Amino acid sequence: MSPLNANYEYANAEQKYFEAEDNKEKLEALEEMLKTSPDHKSSQKFRGELKLKIKKLKEKLSKEKVKAKARGKSQQGIKKADLQAVIIGFTNTGKSSILKILTNAEPKIASYGFATTHPEQGILEYQEVPIQIVDLPPIGSPNFDKGIANTTDTLLVVIEKLHELEELKPILKKSKAKKIIVFNKCEKYDDKIKRKISETLKSKKQNFVLTSTTTGEGIEELKNKILKTFNFMRIYTKQPNKKEKEPEAMILKPGKTIEDAAIKALHSKSAQVKKAKIWGPSSKFGGQQVGLKHVLKDKDTIEFITK
Repeated sequence: MSPLNANYEYANAEQKYFEAEDNKEKLEALEEMLKTSPDHKSSQKFRGELKLKIKKLKEKLSKEKVKAKARGKSQQGIKKADLQAVIIGFTNTGKSSILKILTNAEPKIASYGFATTHPEQGILEYQEVPIQIVDLPPIGSPNFDKGIANTTDTLLVVIEKLHELEELKPILKKSKAKKIIVFNKCEKYDDKIKRKISETLKSKKQNFVLTSTTTGEGIEELKNKILKTFNFMRIYTKQPNKKEKEPEAMILKPGKTIEDAAIKALHSKSAQVKKAKIWGPSSKFGGQQVGLKHVLKDKDTIEFITK
């Protein structure tokens, strides 16, 4: 690759090019090679080849930068909710179909591989509890986000072959999330084979469910299993002089108090709350007045008092 009469500086830059670990380092080395290569008539062809390499590498880096920026935007769009489950798996396992059947999302579903190019999300409303479900691009895709997978509360690991579990071990080890193995497309198997699959997963002590988005098999069981992975309370609030409770539950961790609920519901106005009325499991009677340190229980209804 070296031109005739190459000097020490050029040789050093060329060595850096061969040892470069990424395209950015290669570009820096190529530019140094052009700068230090002999500039005479017999080297013009060589210098022209160097310039062409630099041009192509700059174009490649520019495309990589655009892709990384787009990927960053898609990841920034995923704001973690109180309860979050993330779907992971290899391509063509039916992850997008699982997201669609569980939530209000309308993801792109295709027969070809790697159709999911950025995280898709939807809300599973189950037993008055909103659960955020995020479907990541398939494992093996450059857009697969390990960060989301490692920080979520629950992982839905979608597979359609048992050997995929072994291949997923390195990824699953890094996540502290509770895991549910979703053996999808089970409509392809008869009852005998499905029993064998279940026995194998039981022997591996996996929390699992066999599902089919085509027939609906296992979907209700999956919803129930997802809900059970979370440790939470549903707390309702009501306005003064109104009997009905607001339809959407506020999600809190067990052991939280009236004060915690006020901070979450009212934000900066929470300091105005001095006490509350309460109905439900933690009250001695309906409408009991309690202080800010009163510990709440699941399905309590509270009315904040600011006077």
